[in-house]
Amino acid sequence: MVGICPKCGLPLDICACKSIQKSDESIKVYSTKKKFNKYVTMIEGLSGEELKNTAKSLKHKLATGGTVKDGLIILQGDQKKRTVEALVSFGFSRDNIKSS
Repeated sequence: MVGICPKCGLPLDICACKSIQKSDESIKVYSTKKKFNKYVTMIEGLSGEELKNTAKSLKHKLATGGTVKDGLIILQGDQKKRTVEALVSFGFSRDNIKSS
């Protein structure tokens, strides 16, 4: 009996999860100060459905609040290092992630 892929729900024989690559665009991660001297982490370089899904996954993994606005993911707090590690664990290439 062939197992079922937990990500896509297809049988493991025809599962394409491992062969699907994330976008090859560069992703920029940086922190900035906003109102009341609070830090936020900004992620840019994603688009479409990938933007929303990644934002949801990041908020869940980092246990923080955040939003998607004007093509940016905005997370509460200065979390650059944790964000980069989370993006790598989601399948994005470390070479395409620029942190400043």
